[in-house]
Amino acid sequence: MSDLILFWHRRDLRISDNTGLATARKQSPKVVGVFCLDPNILERDDIAPARVTYMIGSLQSLQERYAQAGSQLLILHAEPTQAIPKLAIALKAKAVFWNWDVEPYSQERDRTIIEALKEKGIQFLEKNWDQILHSPDDIRTGSQQPYTVYTPFWKNWSSKPKAKPVETLENAEGLTKAEKEIAEASGVIELPSAKDLGFHWDGELVITPGEAAAQERLEEFCASAVNEYQEQRNFPAVEGTSKLSAALKFGVIGIRTVWQATLEALENSRSDETATNIRTWQQELAWREFYQHAMYNFPQLAEGAFRDPFKNFPWENNEEYFQAWCEGRTGYPIVDAAMRQLNELGWMHNRCRMIVASFLTKDLLINFQWGEKYFMQKLIDGDLSANNGGWQWSASSGIDPKPLRIFNPASQAQKFDFEGEYIRQWVPELRSMDAEYLVTGKISPLERHAVGYPDPIVDHNKQQRLFKERYQQQKSQT
Repeated sequence: MSDLILFWHRRDLRISDNTGLATARKQSPKVVGVFCLDPNILERDDIAPARVTYMIGSLQSLQERYAQAGSQLLILHAEPTQAIPKLAIALKAKAVFWNWDVEPYSQERDRTIIEALKEKGIQFLEKNWDQILHSPDDIRTGSQQPYTVYTPFWKNWSSKPKAKPVETLENAEGLTKAEKEIAEASGVIELPSAKDLGFHWDGELVITPGEAAAQERLEEFCASAVNEYQEQRNFPAVEGTSKLSAALKFGVIGIRTVWQATLEALENSRSDETATNIRTWQQELAWREFYQHAMYNFPQLAEGAFRDPFKNFPWENNEEYFQAWCEGRTGYPIVDAAMRQLNELGWMHNRCRMIVASFLTKDLLINFQWGEKYFMQKLIDGDLSANNGGWQWSASSGIDPKPLRIFNPASQAQKFDFEGEYIRQWVPELRSMDAEYLVTGKISPLERHAVGYPDPIVDHNKQQRLFKERYQQQKSQT
């Protein structure tokens, strides 16, 4: 057995601030990366072309980073429960390290691989967390139960010290020529393009793939927008958010690096107002981790509603309404603008995610899982925990359910797009309309038809009452 440690990348496509990779380098200079294109994931029907394109670009960057560090990143395209042990055995690796994941599929897959490695006497890391700042087992209530409400979770989570970024991989050793030949015989391939894998995305990406781009984006955000984050993050026409969600989903940037940046921004803040804005961003990062902990502690969230009143909720699930929602032609300008942004960019502003999710579930009475899946089919940052958490929050079906939230599209537009800038950008047929009509949606049928814009497919007030009636009926039966 050699001194080789294979480091299996999954949600951590970087060599800096990578806890498992840093641990591997401390144990041996001979550290080689491996990434497995998993058919169990890529062949699902909820994979977004933009997301795969971003992933492949980040893998290209990661290969370059490994070369700079003196090693290689190997690519496999096979069932990982077979391919990872096979490669480790062929190369006589002494260990395979990786970072743990909260998702149910990943945990099941990892357990299978651990058994295969144990059988061959190959070492591995026990539950090494990298994508979160605290292990789900460390953040518990006084009675040692997982949290189901965000505010007490935040108080506990924020009170604990956070780890600092770990060392970047450097001065590593790669495979010899003979070992490279063995690796190729064991299934190692050239990195394919997204199109090679059957995913076609010809649009721009909202964030450039790779470590360097993510770090640059973080620095730009911390130098400017974070200082006004609390207010500006709510306006979809404003560049007020970090747009690091895709980088965090794929671990192209380390969460410790991001948290450290928030602390440095706090140190440099010159007013209480600026400090409040930065803490608000910290709370948003904690929301992300809250949903990750929830997925780990309550894996049933991935399968459906968490709360009893919604497990058999009488959704209407009107196919025509759903298609209108998907295509951005509901007749509600702010909803349609958001859906068109999603379809064109593979990304949607977070305020708008809440608006369209509330509209689908509370106005159209369509099961949140339909929208959850559509988002995953489109989003560059599509992440099971964050996406599921957001949808169940909007549907009132998940953890942290109170109050019963119903967003009024018109009042949301009046508050967060009062000049109609966002609507005009994404619903061009309405550009000539006065802002008052754009944001309230009070456009006459004649004017709508003249520009080819549809009438509202439902009446918000009626649907709101209907949803509340059904909710109360369900609640009384559970």
